[in-house]
Amino acid sequence: METIIKTESLTKIYNPLSLNPKLALDQVSLDVKEGEFIAIMGKSGSGKTTLLNILSTIDDLTKGKLFIYGKNIYEMSETERAHFRKENIGFIFQNFNLLDTLTVKENIILPLKLAGKIIDEEDFKQIIKDLEIDDLLDKYSFECSGGQSQRVAVARTLVMHPKIIFADEPTGNLDGVRSKQLMQYLEKVNREKNITVIMVTHDPLDAAYSSQMYYIEDGKIKDHLLKKDDSFDTYFNKIVKISMEL
Repeated sequence: METIIKTESLTKIYNPLSLNPKLALDQVSLDVKEGEFIAIMGKSGSGKTTLLNILSTIDDLTKGKLFIYGKNIYEMSETERAHFRKENIGFIFQNFNLLDTLTVKENIILPLKLAGKIIDEEDFKQIIKDLEIDDLLDKYSFECSGGQSQRVAVARTLVMHPKIIFADEPTGNLDGVRSKQLMQYLEKVNREKNITVIMVTHDPLDAAYSSQMYYIEDGKIKDHLLKKDDSFDTYFNKIVKISMEL
């Protein structure tokens, strides 16, 4: 598999010129291959969300390099980066980020309209069917439950055909049943569409759907676990053990 994301000594320091600079990431180096499902775990303040934000190009690094599809991202202008995100990257956020003044359908197709892209009707119908939201299209987002809203947010991402999906605590506002359904769907999308998924989570159960897991502590990678041929339960137990030991 081709390496599509490569970092070299990623370092992030917040308020570097202040009396109390905060080292959020400390020389993190990793490779992500096409079609992988990566979980990033760590305690609050460990640097996991900072890492996700830098990998997804929405936050700047202080030192180091980030290459995506061979391009040195932080040698690009902000305009070039914005275009690169639009063409390659999708986001799933914990808080959905839906617009209450728009219907579900309007929320889903909004990124397409902003990008000046034509809606693929067959693709749209398949996505909303797979996510079981085809009966919600005329509702407004504030009329939807948390589980429904998150599935709408996933549909909004998928209609753009991203090559990489970045997910920040995607099940954080969902109950156990909806969390499981969402993770199973992300795993299916990763497997069947070969979309690379990089997810931050605090939940070992969510992480067990990944193909590999990085555990971050004090801005450094402290452990790296590959699923390989492990069963779901075996992989889950290994993740729990690492989470408890670190």
